[in-house]
Amino acid sequence: MTQTGVTTRLLDSIAAQREAIVALCAELVAAPSVNPAGDTREVADVVSRALAQRGIRSRQERLVPTMPSVLAEIDSGRPGPHLVLNVHLDTMPPGDESAWSQPVWQLTRVDGRLYGLGMGNMKGAVAAMVTAAALLADDRETWCGRITFTAVSDEVVFGDNGAAFLLREHPDLRGDALLCGEGPGFRRLALGEKGVLWVEVTADGPAGHSSAVQRGTSASARIAEAVTRIDGLTGRTGSLPPDLAAMASDDADAGLTLTANVGTVAAGTFIGQMATRASAEVDLRLPPGITADEAYALVDDAVADIPSVRVRRIKGWDPNWTAPDAPLTRAFDVASRAAIGASPTYAIRLPASDASRWRRQGVQALCYGPQPTLSAGIDDYADEEEVLNCAALYALTALEYLRAP
Repeated sequence: MTQTGVTTRLLDSIAAQREAIVALCAELVAAPSVNPAGDTREVADVVSRALAQRGIRSRQERLVPTMPSVLAEIDSGRPGPHLVLNVHLDTMPPGDESAWSQPVWQLTRVDGRLYGLGMGNMKGAVAAMVTAAALLADDRETWCGRITFTAVSDEVVFGDNGAAFLLREHPDLRGDALLCGEGPGFRRLALGEKGVLWVEVTADGPAGHSSAVQRGTSASARIAEAVTRIDGLTGRTGSLPPDLAAMASDDADAGLTLTANVGTVAAGTFIGQMATRASAEVDLRLPPGITADEAYALVDDAVADIPSVRVRRIKGWDPNWTAPDAPLTRAFDVASRAAIGASPTYAIRLPASDASRWRRQGVQALCYGPQPTLSAGIDDYADEEEVLNCAALYALTALEYLRAP
């Protein structure tokens, strides 16, 4: 069968499986996996059953008893590259459930949308990638090499119990390329993502009764000044490196802007006493052109003249990306033109994903998923048609990347 014939058959098969894909999305949404606490046992079992029903054997591995990840190997039987298909099982918390206009814990299908916690990030992508894996297993005579499907835990908090654990236990899981179901929003392809820097800022101050306070000397006043200055770093812009020159961008591109979120602030013990100790935790997201070390220096310089204020790095890594001319990127372009009739629009993804773990090891990695906006929130949803498109894009990209000579 010609490559065009394989593509047509694959697209027809996905269209025929629409109801089965929606039903799988419903099962996934109904299996809560909020992180924290990050219990993925129920949703991992849903994925394992779905793979088994489609003829794919899988296994579950875990570092923490409540956080299993699902792995499945699909081998063509012929030498070739090793492609990793990656999704995650945990979700963000729903926030204020009373603000939702649709049920949080069950799938609601209305006006072409599939609502439910995790549909955008990323249970819609899980259903699409399970579908793609099954199609690729059925068509293994058309490609070379092997595929590893990974549905991991502990992703949304940058935890060590999912992909990080699997990469430590199975160095071969590094592979040659990775396709991740994280969406940068607005049907764009993320060549890379921002870096991350988490810092703790602390301040000390004199003890005493509140009536004796002097301006700017309490620990709470000093931490307030510090976080105000750090907040002022938001809006600094990075720059596109030469190997991303093909990526269209402008000064308003959020992927090229540094953000500094003051996530927590704590100070004092009683309203009538001066605070002697204060702290804040800040999450900085770093665009290409600003490294984690450079961002740390910006924070340190911003607060350097405030007495007793100190900055401690919690964790962080540099922004990373895959070039537009990388083999996997070219394969995705072929798949996109076949599935939706147009080449992808490139982006730098704002939140971090497990794909960055592979890029930091020199592996080409791309992110695409059905998340419709920049990040999931109240009334989390995915467009039904886009979930099907993702299944096609994952399968066709794999076919092109692993195409038999």
